[in-house]
Amino acid sequence: MSRVLLAIGDPNGIGPEIAVAAATQAEDPPVLVGDHHVLADLAAAKGFRLREHAPGAPAEDGVLDLVDVGHLPPDEFRPGVLSAEAGAATIRYVSTAVTLALGGGYRGVVACPHSETAVHAAGIPFRGYPPLIARLTGVPEDRVFLLLSGGGLNIVHATLHERLADALARLTPELVAAAGKALWEALRTFGVAVPRIGVFGINPHAGEGGLFGTDDEDVTAPAVASLVAQGIDAVGPTGADVALTTPGHDGFVAHYHDQGHIPVKLLAGRTSTALTVGAGVPFCSVGHGTAFDIAGRGVADPTAVVRALGLFGRTKETTA
Repeated sequence: MSRVLLAIGDPNGIGPEIAVAAATQAEDPPVLVGDHHVLADLAAAKGFRLREHAPGAPAEDGVLDLVDVGHLPPDEFRPGVLSAEAGAATIRYVSTAVTLALGGGYRGVVACPHSETAVHAAGIPFRGYPPLIARLTGVPEDRVFLLLSGGGLNIVHATLHERLADALARLTPELVAAAGKALWEALRTFGVAVPRIGVFGINPHAGEGGLFGTDDEDVTAPAVASLVAQGIDAVGPTGADVALTTPGHDGFVAHYHDQGHIPVKLLAGRTSTALTVGAGVPFCSVGHGTAFDIAGRGVADPTAVVRALGLFGRTKETTA
């Protein structure tokens, strides 16, 4: 059975410790992707040893397989410290994992949290994992989206990490419809035979018939019509507050970051998962950050990583 690749995220954040904790709990252990010197002591503390990963090799009790990227200088491994070197390593880890997944033989990629500040400090343009995955897979960025899942909600985001004014200016019927289609396809892989999708309005009350602007008449309504024409059960535009309290939806389309993140984070907290959809490679991250303030203390909760791994296979029930 093929395995999942688990990139450890920012090595100076909580990524390494939650990656190891989640891997040691897994019935079907993932293959870690990171640096040996970052993970060795963490694995030993759990009673596991690291082994160089050989593609196709089965998992072994007491062993964690590792793709040793060898990127972070040992003296730059400083838990709790935001650094450009750690930001560059983050990108190298996830790029290595996605490249391996593209070659076949793996079920997907899970990535631990990143620090956008650290990545930018390394001089690497970065707006979160979805645009990076798009570049790595050769798919246009405007066809790859973040799907945040947790608390009983699945919300895809038409735009993500950018200034709100820029995000709103970038919205088009085609972009919103593409996000809805990517959500529909993802929900079908989750086992929802006929997904019903709600599309949020851009403005309060979905524009109130033009009283609060025509954005929803110009952008959202045509996007919903396009989805319906493709045979997708889509409804909207509907004010987000009303849509979220109306039963019967399997997922929603949000237009910008906070519109989708706030309800999921409110209900799921740090256990939410972040899937990149539309790129053709199954990819999932977590809905929380690097938590530099507690990194290296061994108190970070691996629940979100366990849940992310569970999207690709079974894991043992975790304790916080």
